[in-house]
Amino acid sequence: MGQFEHPNIIRLEGVVTSSTPVMILTEFMENGALDSFLRLNEGQFAPIQLVGMLRGIASGMRYLAEMSYVHRDLAARNILVNCNLVCKVSDFGLSRFLEENSSDPTYTSSLGGKIPIRWTAPEAIAFRKFTSASDAWSYGIVMWEVMSFGERPYWDMSNQDVINAIEQDYRLPPPPACPTALHQLMLDCWQKERSSRPRFAQLVSSLDKLIRNPASLRIVARDGAGPSHPLLDQRAPHSASFGSVSDWLQAINMSCYEENFSSAGLSSFELLSQISSE
Repeated sequence: MGQFEHPNIIRLEGVVTSSTPVMILTEFMENGALDSFLRLNEGQFAPIQLVGMLRGIASGMRYLAEMSYVHRDLAARNILVNCNLVCKVSDFGLSRFLEENSSDPTYTSSLGGKIPIRWTAPEAIAFRKFTSASDAWSYGIVMWEVMSFGERPYWDMSNQDVINAIEQDYRLPPPPACPTALHQLMLDCWQKERSSRPRFAQLVSSLDKLIRNPASLRIVARDGAGPSHPLLDQRAPHSASFGSVSDWLQAINMSCYEENFSSAGLSSFELLSQISSE
């Protein structure tokens, strides 16, 4: 950490080695971890502000990639936010220096140890191959977390279900009110072929264009824009099987939205059936 010097990388101030436990001292980030900060402030930021946060994270990751470091644990929980809403990449416990002098250096981890499945690229899960391209996949998940204000990726699907779904080309759909251009960037990050994923320099450039043209953020992705997934479809029981909207929401693991349905007056299946895409 001591060699990193970038406005979007957490700054190491010093270490305490004279007592146990040994500790590191970093700059103070008033708003804590990005995922919990977004959940506490759901709906409080405009898309342009969220894109600004994402741009900062991408800039920090571009710096790491240029220094030949792979983070391996990029997630909103490992991004810290200061009082000015500046986001900084943190938690380098799994980071590794890539020593190969090739155009696509790879770090192969030893067997054992936990992998954060929901944030990890398929080739890193299957073969333990980590690159800046696998970090780009993780960055796509971070984008989804930010635009959904800290929602858990893949909701309550099991890790094995997530692996199976990704293998069958399922990708996370756009969060509510997510600009189409941002969801497309996420899908670019989730390309199965790692060589097809954008590099962090390209991601920074794409986000800069969106920031310079805020009107482009008004085009919102429609729910269901992502590829359908039979695993999920099979698990969605027909509403006629249930006695109430509440029972139905619980059965499809969406009971956390019961209050939203209730406040919108959606108390019967007849009313549900009349919902339009708008």
